[in-house]
Amino acid sequence: PVARLAVCHEVTESVVATLEAAPVDLLLCYHPLLFRPTRELLVGRGAGGRAWRLARAGVALAALHTAFDAAPGGAADALAEALGLEDPVRFGPLQGAETLKIATFVPAEAADALLEAVAAAGAARIGNYTHCSFRSEGVGSFFAGAGTRPAAGEAYKLNREPETRLEFAAPRSALESVLAALVAAHPYEEPAYDVYTRRGEEGFVGRIGLAPGGTTLGTLAERVASALKVRAPRVAGDLARPVERIAVVPGSGAELAAQARRRGAQVLVTGDLTHHPAREALDLGLSLVDPGHAASERPGLLRLLEWVEALGVETRSLLEHDPDPWQD
Repeated sequence: PVARLAVCHEVTESVVATLEAAPVDLLLCYHPLLFRPTRELLVGRGAGGRAWRLARAGVALAALHTAFDAAPGGAADALAEALGLEDPVRFGPLQGAETLKIATFVPAEAADALLEAVAAAGAARIGNYTHCSFRSEGVGSFFAGAGTRPAAGEAYKLNREPETRLEFAAPRSALESVLAALVAAHPYEEPAYDVYTRRGEEGFVGRIGLAPGGTTLGTLAERVASALKVRAPRVAGDLARPVERIAVVPGSGAELAAQARRRGAQVLVTGDLTHHPAREALDLGLSLVDPGHAASERPGLLRLLEWVEALGVETRSLLEHDPDPWQD
Protein backbone atom coordinates (compact mmCIF):
# COMPACT_ATOMS: atom_id res chain seq x y z
CA PRO A 1 0.00 0.00 0.00
CA VAL A 2 1.19 3.52 -0.86
CA ALA A 3 -0.20 6.25 1.36
CA ARG A 4 2.67 8.75 1.00
CA LEU A 5 4.60 9.62 -2.15
CA ALA A 6 7.56 11.82 -2.92
CA VAL A 7 8.80 13.05 -6.31
CA CYS A 8 12.38 14.02 -7.07
CA HIS A 9 14.50 14.74 -10.12
CA GLU A 10 17.45 12.63 -8.99
CA VAL A 11 18.20 10.61 -5.87
CA THR A 12 20.91 12.84 -4.42
CA GLU A 13 22.48 12.72 -0.96
CA SER A 14 20.18 15.52 0.19
CA VAL A 15 17.07 13.71 -1.09
CA VAL A 16 18.02 10.56 0.81
CA ALA A 17 18.79 12.51 3.99
CA THR A 18 15.37 14.19 3.77
CA LEU A 19 13.59 10.84 3.44
CA GLU A 20 15.60 9.28 6.26
CA ALA A 21 14.26 12.02 8.51
CA ALA A 22 10.69 11.72 7.20
CA PRO A 23 10.17 8.52 5.16
CA VAL A 24 7.51 7.94 2.51
CA ASP A 25 6.20 4.68 1.08
CA LEU A 26 7.36 5.34 -2.48
CA LEU A 27 9.84 7.72 -4.06
CA LEU A 28 9.25 8.45 -7.75
CA CYS A 29 12.47 9.67 -9.35
CA TYR A 30 13.15 10.76 -12.90
CA HIS A 31 16.85 9.86 -13.19
CA PRO A 32 17.53 6.19 -12.41
CA LEU A 33 19.58 5.66 -9.28
CA LEU A 34 21.18 2.40 -10.46
CA PHE A 35 22.31 2.43 -14.10
CA ARG A 36 24.06 -0.94 -14.07
CA PRO A 37 23.19 -4.42 -12.80
CA THR A 38 23.94 -4.35 -9.08
CA ARG A 39 25.02 -7.35 -7.01
CA GLU A 40 25.79 -5.58 -3.76
CA LEU A 41 24.97 -2.36 -1.94
CA LEU A 42 27.95 -0.83 -0.15
CA VAL A 43 27.57 1.69 2.63
CA GLY A 44 29.03 5.09 1.73
CA ARG A 45 28.62 7.86 -0.83
CA GLY A 46 27.52 6.67 -4.24
CA ALA A 47 24.45 5.19 -5.89
CA GLY A 48 24.72 1.85 -4.05
CA GLY A 49 25.04 3.56 -0.69
CA ARG A 50 22.00 5.73 -1.36
CA ALA A 51 19.99 2.67 -2.42
CA TRP A 52 21.00 0.93 0.80
CA ARG A 53 19.89 3.92 2.88
CA LEU A 54 16.50 4.07 1.14
CA ALA A 55 15.99 0.36 1.73
CA ARG A 56 16.91 0.76 5.40
CA ALA A 57 14.37 3.58 5.70
CA GLY A 58 11.67 1.43 4.07
CA VAL A 59 11.33 3.69 1.03
CA ALA A 60 10.49 1.96 -2.25
CA LEU A 61 11.89 3.52 -5.43
CA ALA A 62 10.60 3.74 -9.01
CA ALA A 63 12.49 5.46 -11.85
CA LEU A 64 10.53 6.79 -14.82
CA HIS A 65 13.09 8.48 -17.11
CA THR A 66 12.78 7.37 -20.75
CA ALA A 67 9.23 6.04 -20.49
CA PHE A 68 8.17 9.46 -19.18
CA ASP A 69 10.17 11.28 -21.89
CA ALA A 70 8.25 9.42 -24.58
CA ALA A 71 4.82 9.37 -22.94
CA PRO A 72 2.13 11.61 -24.47
CA GLY A 73 2.22 14.79 -22.41
CA GLY A 74 5.46 13.72 -20.72
CA ALA A 75 8.89 15.35 -20.56
CA ALA A 76 9.38 15.84 -24.32
CA ASP A 77 5.96 17.40 -24.78
CA ALA A 78 6.40 19.53 -21.66
CA LEU A 79 9.69 20.95 -23.00
CA ALA A 80 8.08 21.76 -26.36
CA GLU A 81 5.19 23.50 -24.62
CA ALA A 82 7.52 25.46 -22.33
CA LEU A 83 9.26 26.88 -25.41
CA GLY A 84 5.98 27.75 -27.11
CA LEU A 85 6.33 25.33 -30.02
CA GLU A 86 3.22 24.70 -32.09
CA ASP A 87 1.99 21.43 -33.64
CA PRO A 88 4.78 19.26 -32.20
CA VAL A 89 5.37 15.88 -33.82
CA ARG A 90 7.33 12.97 -32.41
CA PHE A 91 10.81 11.97 -33.53
CA GLY A 92 13.70 9.98 -32.13
CA PRO A 93 12.48 6.39 -31.79
CA LEU A 94 14.12 4.57 -28.93
CA GLN A 95 14.16 0.80 -28.66
CA GLY A 96 12.52 -0.45 -25.50
CA ALA A 97 13.21 -3.62 -23.58
CA GLU A 98 14.14 -6.60 -25.75
CA THR A 99 11.11 -8.65 -26.72
CA LEU A 100 10.39 -11.78 -28.73
CA LYS A 101 7.59 -12.88 -31.03
CA ILE A 102 6.23 -16.38 -30.43
CA ALA A 103 4.02 -18.12 -32.96
CA THR A 104 2.30 -21.45 -32.47
CA PHE A 105 -0.25 -23.53 -34.37
CA VAL A 106 -3.34 -24.78 -32.62
CA PRO A 107 -6.91 -25.91 -33.34
CA ALA A 108 -9.19 -22.88 -33.38
CA GLU A 109 -11.23 -24.09 -30.42
CA ALA A 110 -8.10 -24.27 -28.23
CA ALA A 111 -6.69 -20.83 -29.10
CA ASP A 112 -8.46 -18.86 -26.35
CA ALA A 113 -7.33 -21.17 -23.56
CA LEU A 114 -3.76 -21.18 -24.83
CA LEU A 115 -3.72 -17.37 -25.03
CA GLU A 116 -5.03 -17.18 -21.47
CA ALA A 117 -2.18 -19.42 -20.29
CA VAL A 118 0.64 -17.49 -21.95
CA ALA A 119 -0.85 -14.16 -20.84
CA ALA A 120 -0.81 -15.39 -17.24
CA ALA A 121 2.88 -16.27 -17.72
CA GLY A 122 3.76 -12.70 -18.79
CA ALA A 123 3.32 -12.70 -22.57
CA ALA A 124 0.86 -10.98 -24.94
CA ARG A 125 1.13 -7.59 -23.23
CA ILE A 126 1.58 -4.19 -24.90
CA GLY A 127 1.54 -1.27 -22.47
CA ASN A 128 -1.62 -1.49 -20.38
CA TYR A 129 -3.22 -3.97 -22.79
CA THR A 130 -3.13 -7.71 -22.14
CA HIS A 131 -4.03 -10.78 -24.24
CA CYS A 132 -2.63 -9.04 -27.36
CA SER A 133 -2.37 -11.52 -30.21
CA PHE A 134 -2.96 -12.06 -33.90
CA ARG A 135 -4.65 -15.09 -35.47
CA SER A 136 -4.67 -16.38 -39.00
CA GLU A 137 -6.23 -19.52 -40.38
CA GLY A 138 -4.50 -22.17 -42.46
CA VAL A 139 -3.89 -25.87 -42.95
CA GLY A 140 -1.17 -27.83 -41.20
CA SER A 141 0.14 -31.19 -42.34
CA PHE A 142 1.80 -34.03 -40.42
CA PHE A 143 2.40 -37.75 -40.60
CA ALA A 144 1.75 -39.40 -37.24
CA GLY A 145 4.29 -42.19 -36.82
CA ALA A 146 4.58 -45.16 -34.48
CA GLY A 147 3.64 -44.55 -30.86
CA THR A 148 1.83 -41.26 -31.53
CA ARG A 149 -1.58 -40.23 -30.28
CA PRO A 150 -2.54 -37.25 -32.45
CA ALA A 151 -5.15 -34.89 -31.00
CA ALA A 152 -6.51 -34.48 -34.54
CA GLY A 153 -6.13 -36.75 -37.58
CA GLU A 154 -5.06 -40.36 -37.62
CA ALA A 155 -1.88 -42.32 -36.92
CA TYR A 156 0.10 -43.85 -39.82
CA LYS A 157 -1.41 -41.35 -42.23
CA LEU A 158 -0.49 -38.01 -43.81
CA ASN A 159 -2.98 -35.64 -42.25
CA ARG A 160 -4.03 -32.16 -43.28
CA GLU A 161 -5.85 -30.32 -40.50
CA PRO A 162 -7.24 -26.79 -40.17
CA GLU A 163 -5.19 -24.78 -37.66
CA THR A 164 -4.97 -21.28 -36.25
CA ARG A 165 -1.61 -19.54 -36.19
CA LEU A 166 -1.55 -17.69 -32.88
CA GLU A 167 1.23 -15.14 -32.39
CA PHE A 168 2.05 -12.78 -29.57
CA ALA A 169 4.95 -10.86 -28.06
CA ALA A 170 6.84 -11.81 -24.91
CA PRO A 171 9.69 -10.26 -22.92
CA ARG A 172 12.91 -12.23 -23.25
CA SER A 173 13.11 -12.43 -19.46
CA ALA A 174 9.84 -14.41 -19.37
CA LEU A 175 10.64 -16.78 -22.26
CA GLU A 176 11.12 -19.91 -20.15
CA SER A 177 7.88 -19.52 -18.20
CA VAL A 178 5.90 -18.54 -21.31
CA LEU A 179 7.06 -21.56 -23.30
CA ALA A 180 6.33 -23.84 -20.35
CA ALA A 181 2.79 -22.43 -20.17
CA LEU A 182 2.36 -22.80 -23.94
CA VAL A 183 3.38 -26.46 -23.94
CA ALA A 184 1.23 -27.24 -20.89
CA ALA A 185 -1.87 -25.62 -22.39
CA HIS A 186 -1.40 -26.91 -25.94
CA PRO A 187 -3.61 -29.86 -26.93
CA TYR A 188 -0.97 -31.41 -29.19
CA GLU A 189 1.48 -34.11 -28.12
CA GLU A 190 4.29 -32.22 -29.86
CA PRO A 191 3.39 -28.51 -30.04
CA ALA A 192 5.13 -26.62 -32.82
CA TYR A 193 6.18 -23.06 -32.07
CA ASP A 194 8.62 -20.48 -33.41
CA VAL A 195 10.49 -17.81 -31.45
CA TYR A 196 11.68 -14.68 -33.25
CA THR A 197 13.56 -11.62 -32.11
CA ARG A 198 11.52 -8.50 -32.72
CA ARG A 199 11.58 -4.73 -32.54
CA GLY A 200 8.44 -2.79 -31.78
CA GLU A 201 6.46 -0.46 -29.50
CA GLU A 202 9.23 2.13 -29.59
CA GLY A 203 8.86 5.38 -27.72
CA PHE A 204 9.80 8.72 -29.27
CA VAL A 205 11.95 10.84 -26.98
CA GLY A 206 11.99 14.05 -29.03
CA ARG A 207 9.55 16.53 -30.50
CA ILE A 208 9.76 18.89 -33.49
CA GLY A 209 7.48 21.91 -33.52
CA LEU A 210 6.98 25.28 -35.15
CA ALA A 211 8.36 28.43 -33.56
CA PRO A 212 6.34 31.68 -33.52
CA GLY A 213 6.87 33.87 -36.56
CA GLY A 214 9.96 36.07 -36.55
CA THR A 215 11.98 33.75 -34.30
CA THR A 216 15.73 33.82 -34.75
CA LEU A 217 18.33 31.62 -33.14
CA GLY A 218 19.14 34.50 -30.81
CA THR A 219 15.55 35.11 -29.71
CA LEU A 220 15.05 31.37 -29.27
CA ALA A 221 18.06 31.25 -26.96
CA GLU A 222 16.53 34.09 -24.91
CA ARG A 223 13.23 32.19 -24.71
CA VAL A 224 15.06 29.05 -23.58
CA ALA A 225 16.86 31.01 -20.87
CA SER A 226 13.62 32.52 -19.61
CA ALA A 227 11.46 29.39 -19.80
CA LEU A 228 14.04 27.06 -18.24
CA LYS A 229 15.44 29.62 -15.79
CA VAL A 230 19.06 29.41 -16.92
CA ARG A 231 21.37 32.38 -17.12
CA ALA A 232 22.97 31.82 -20.52
CA PRO A 233 22.44 28.65 -22.57
CA ARG A 234 25.26 27.67 -24.89
CA VAL A 235 24.45 28.47 -28.51
CA ALA A 236 26.06 27.19 -31.71
CA GLY A 237 25.19 28.91 -34.98
CA ASP A 238 24.36 32.34 -36.40
CA LEU A 239 22.26 34.23 -33.85
CA ALA A 240 20.54 36.16 -36.66
CA ARG A 241 19.44 33.00 -38.47
CA PRO A 242 15.65 32.75 -38.83
CA VAL A 243 14.38 29.47 -37.42
CA GLU A 244 10.97 27.90 -37.87
CA ARG A 245 11.24 24.18 -37.07
CA ILE A 246 12.67 23.46 -33.61
CA ALA A 247 13.64 20.03 -32.31
CA VAL A 248 13.74 19.43 -28.56
CA VAL A 249 15.06 16.45 -26.59
CA PRO A 250 15.06 16.58 -22.77
CA GLY A 251 18.35 15.52 -21.15
CA SER A 252 21.00 14.33 -23.61
CA GLY A 253 19.98 14.34 -27.26
CA ALA A 254 23.19 14.82 -29.25
CA GLU A 255 22.82 11.43 -30.93
CA LEU A 256 19.54 12.60 -32.48
CA ALA A 257 21.01 15.65 -34.21
CA ALA A 258 21.26 14.09 -37.68
CA GLN A 259 17.76 12.67 -37.40
CA ALA A 260 16.39 16.05 -36.33
CA ARG A 261 17.99 17.67 -39.36
CA ARG A 262 16.59 15.01 -41.70
CA ARG A 263 13.15 15.78 -40.28
CA GLY A 264 13.57 19.41 -41.27
CA ALA A 265 14.62 20.95 -37.94
CA GLN A 266 16.87 24.01 -38.13
CA VAL A 267 17.86 23.98 -34.47
CA LEU A 268 18.06 21.39 -31.70
CA VAL A 269 17.49 22.27 -28.05
CA THR A 270 19.00 19.67 -25.73
CA GLY A 271 21.63 19.20 -23.03
CA ASP A 272 25.08 17.66 -22.69
CA LEU A 273 26.38 18.78 -26.09
CA THR A 274 30.13 18.41 -26.57
CA HIS A 275 32.61 19.87 -29.03
CA HIS A 276 32.78 17.30 -31.84
CA PRO A 277 29.04 16.46 -32.00
CA ALA A 278 28.36 20.20 -32.05
CA ARG A 279 30.72 20.67 -34.98
CA GLU A 280 29.09 17.78 -36.83
CA ALA A 281 25.63 19.28 -36.26
CA LEU A 282 26.74 22.65 -37.63
CA ASP A 283 28.15 20.90 -40.70
CA LEU A 284 24.67 19.44 -41.25
CA GLY A 285 23.13 22.90 -41.07
CA LEU A 286 21.66 22.37 -37.62
CA SER A 287 22.05 25.10 -35.01
CA LEU A 288 22.14 24.19 -31.31
CA VAL A 289 20.93 25.55 -27.99
CA ASP A 290 22.18 23.77 -24.85
CA PRO A 291 20.54 24.91 -21.59
CA GLY A 292 22.09 22.04 -19.64
CA HIS A 293 20.95 18.50 -18.95
CA ALA A 294 18.85 19.07 -15.83
CA ALA A 295 17.39 22.38 -17.03
CA SER A 296 15.98 20.80 -20.19
CA GLU A 297 14.16 18.24 -18.03
CA ARG A 298 12.60 20.66 -15.52
CA PRO A 299 9.34 21.30 -17.43
CA GLY A 300 8.83 17.54 -17.48
CA LEU A 301 9.41 17.27 -13.74
CA LEU A 302 6.76 19.89 -13.05
CA ARG A 303 4.39 17.95 -15.31
CA LEU A 304 5.22 14.72 -13.47
CA LEU A 305 4.47 16.34 -10.13
CA GLU A 306 1.07 17.50 -11.46
CA TRP A 307 0.22 13.99 -12.61
CA VAL A 308 1.24 12.40 -9.34
CA GLU A 309 -0.65 14.94 -7.23
CA ALA A 310 -3.77 14.17 -9.30
CA LEU A 311 -3.69 10.59 -7.96
CA GLY A 312 -5.09 11.81 -4.67
CA VAL A 313 -2.27 10.33 -2.58
CA GLU A 314 -0.34 12.47 -0.10
CA THR A 315 2.54 13.78 -2.22
CA ARG A 316 5.71 15.62 -1.25
CA SER A 317 7.76 17.51 -3.82
CA LEU A 318 11.53 17.19 -3.49
CA LEU A 319 12.19 19.09 -6.72
CA GLU A 320 13.97 21.82 -4.77
CA HIS A 321 16.86 19.36 -4.45
CA ASP A 322 18.29 20.36 -7.84
CA PRO A 323 20.44 17.56 -9.30
CA ASP A 324 22.55 19.81 -11.52
CA PRO A 325 26.21 19.28 -10.51
CA TRP A 326 27.26 22.54 -12.22
CA GLN A 327 27.17 25.98 -10.66
CA ASP A 328 25.05 28.41 -12.65
